[in-house]
Amino acid sequence: MPRIALPTPDQVPAESKPTLDAFTKNIGFTPNMMAAFAKSPIAFNSWATLLGSLSKALDVKTRDSIGLAVSEVNGCNYCLTVHSYTAEHMARLPADEIILARKGHATDPKRDAAVQFARKVIETRGKVSDADLKAVRDAGHTDANIMEIIALVAQYSMTNFFNNVFDPEKDFPSVTPAGSI
Repeated sequence: MPRIALPTPDQVPAESKPTLDAFTKNIGFTPNMMAAFAKSPIAFNSWATLLGSLSKALDVKTRDSIGLAVSEVNGCNYCLTVHSYTAEHMARLPADEIILARKGHATDPKRDAAVQFARKVIETRGKVSDADLKAVRDAGHTDANIMEIIALVAQYSMTNFFNNVFDPEKDFPSVTPAGSI
């Protein structure tokens, strides 16, 4: 059951409205998480700015795979529905790649290294080993790429925590529970 009331369009703070309207236009509807998040213009607009900046990091398949891996570790079912949908429809990842990403892997070696590293970052709270850094570098990622992976982990964790706390009603197709994959 949701733990936050969604604002009606006329209840959305004026400072959040342009950002929320842009998302709604781009997506075709207003996701419940975004409507709820928009209640705090500071948090919502900061997240939207980070999302926009990080949309230029790495490639869409790697970003979505990282989002799936992080959301799986954080147990965020709302985000798993969103990232599964975007991975399929935007990144064009096949179903088996989506499941693999949730498990912290990918068939592409460079993407696999990024996803494994992202999973290590979230699992260890950033206390990765020298071997973890070597593995992601050996796969062809630069230090700038590694910083982008860390920033993506933080961005996805922010929405994971938000959704785990407030549990907005899911508005994307449901996914198989983690224990069943």
